[in-house]
Amino acid sequence: MKMKCLRSLVWAAVAAVTLTGWSAQAAPIRIVTTLTDLADFARNVGGDHVEVFSLATGIEDTHGVPMKPSFLPRLNRADLLLLIGFGCEHAFLPALIEASKNPRIEYGHPGYVDCSQGIDPVGVPKSTDHSQGDVHPYGNPHYLLDPVLARTAVSNICAALVQNFPQYAADFTRNRDAYLAQLDAKIAAWEQAAAVLKGVKFVSYHEHWPYFAKRFGLDYIGTIELKPGIDPTPRHIEELVNEMKAQHVPIVVREPQFPEKVPALIAKQTGATLVKLPIMPGGVPHTGTYIEMMDYLIRTMVGAVAK
Repeated sequence: MKMKCLRSLVWAAVAAVTLTGWSAQAAPIRIVTTLTDLADFARNVGGDHVEVFSLATGIEDTHGVPMKPSFLPRLNRADLLLLIGFGCEHAFLPALIEASKNPRIEYGHPGYVDCSQGIDPVGVPKSTDHSQGDVHPYGNPHYLLDPVLARTAVSNICAALVQNFPQYAADFTRNRDAYLAQLDAKIAAWEQAAAVLKGVKFVSYHEHWPYFAKRFGLDYIGTIELKPGIDPTPRHIEELVNEMKAQHVPIVVREPQFPEKVPALIAKQTGATLVKLPIMPGGVPHTGTYIEMMDYLIRTMVGAVAK
């Protein structure tokens, strides 16, 4: 009788473990991110416990990801929403959150994860007058183009996962540490490779690059845009070309979401090298992860200097 009871208890325990396992497999933590770099970080930290969907694919304007009806079911079921912050997504994210009818990911709730926490922004404007263009009142939001600041975002994602799903805390912490070790090794290699970029001047279409320039010692001269979100005028282009000639600026950066015509014209008139640089993973081929994107950025800029 005792043996029969024991066998019953064992089978019950096995069944419970199996059902728990099936349950865990059937219900991964659902994460929605605004941009692809955050999705890459979430996959690295969350591992097998998470299912990640990025609203952007990598080629979009980070300030204007086109809103699609298919986003709403994803957001409605999301356990966590990861965003860049500093107002980067102000043009599309608030409306999507409201339409999702998911209180878990609303501002102020644990599922709303602003990955800029702990980042000291550059470019905080003295005025938010709209005559100055689409200014960001909290500072420039493109901090992930500095891989050292990306470490902070990775840690913020880990902290949010641990807070919301403490049962997997050991796994998240281990995954974070492994990814940051990998990232640290790459940062050392990027800094060594980018030594030739110190003091090199460049312009870009949009003001995406102040954090990148500061990290690797480049001299960021200005933008092709007249002001954030405002297309260049003929007079602005003429002044920029004259400034580039006077300062011998050798590189023009075009981000994938902007047309090539004007940057190519400026490069031709100044003798500069035109390069196309992604601002998030997936922006150009072979940049599917954050590390692959940073590899591409450093390799392309170093190659432009060598020409």
